[in-house]
Amino acid sequence: MMEFSHVSVLLDECIEGLAIDPDGIYADLTAGGGGHSLEIVRRLKGGRLIAIDRDDDALRAAGERLRDYKNKVTFVKSNFSEIKDILDSLGIEKIDGALIDLGVSSFQLDEAGRGFSYMKDAPLDMRMDRSEGKTAFDVVNGYSESELKRVIFEYGEEKFAPRIARNICERRAEKKIGTTFELNEVIDLSIPKKGRPDGHPSKRTFQAIRIEVNGELDAIRPALEGAVEKLAVGGRLAVISFHSLEDRIVKQTFASLAKGCTCPPSFPVCVCGKKPKITLVNRKPILPSEEECERNPRSKSAKLRIAERI
Repeated sequence: MMEFSHVSVLLDECIEGLAIDPDGIYADLTAGGGGHSLEIVRRLKGGRLIAIDRDDDALRAAGERLRDYKNKVTFVKSNFSEIKDILDSLGIEKIDGALIDLGVSSFQLDEAGRGFSYMKDAPLDMRMDRSEGKTAFDVVNGYSESELKRVIFEYGEEKFAPRIARNICERRAEKKIGTTFELNEVIDLSIPKKGRPDGHPSKRTFQAIRIEVNGELDAIRPALEGAVEKLAVGGRLAVISFHSLEDRIVKQTFASLAKGCTCPPSFPVCVCGKKPKITLVNRKPILPSEEECERNPRSKSAKLRIAERI
């Protein structure tokens, strides 16, 4: 999680991978600031773009960025896991392509008051949709030590999770942990100087808490399956992930949708009747170029996977 001005990651690779039909219907399931959306809609003539995001601020920013194309764009505030219901409600039976960027919007990172960034002091919030209930404050001050340890270890892949969870509980017993910098202080004291990975010591823990607050990993598979269900034959789904937990879900879901049959290997013939729904456009993930990594360090961990409906 890093602080940079809004730059769309793997932009050229995404646009090329989507193989855009100027008269097609496309969905950007994570519109963010509208960077990818803009490049899609620029290529549309009679086509249409559905721009979806759960964050009001991001939708406002995307609306401003796409203002010259507003007759071609429909904005929807929703979680991307609801893609099938969203398209059904708009009367759209099939789409020609979809894009999912699983990264945190720079509009969320750059606005200090949102509490996403460990580089800016702010109340512990981290909600992508601020109309929803649970905040980072609730997680940090309300979860048991064992729950905190699980979240930080599983979602942050942080080996010092037990120590961080224990120290959070000890600190909050004296006084609630209310801000990002207060949480930074506890994390900093929990990680030995010698055992520190590259980058900020809070990076993994903040990632973990953000994922927990927003239920990010739980939404990925339903979003992928829903998008594939609505793709027309030949339509493509492009997905950008930024850490191994996300990429693993994307890879496994794509593999499942590409395989079809779920019968045990011992069965002589298929009895489940499930057919493959997609073919993988790229077997290995597409990575950003060295030039892009230098220009936008946030892109270094990005992976792009593309599938095509069959």
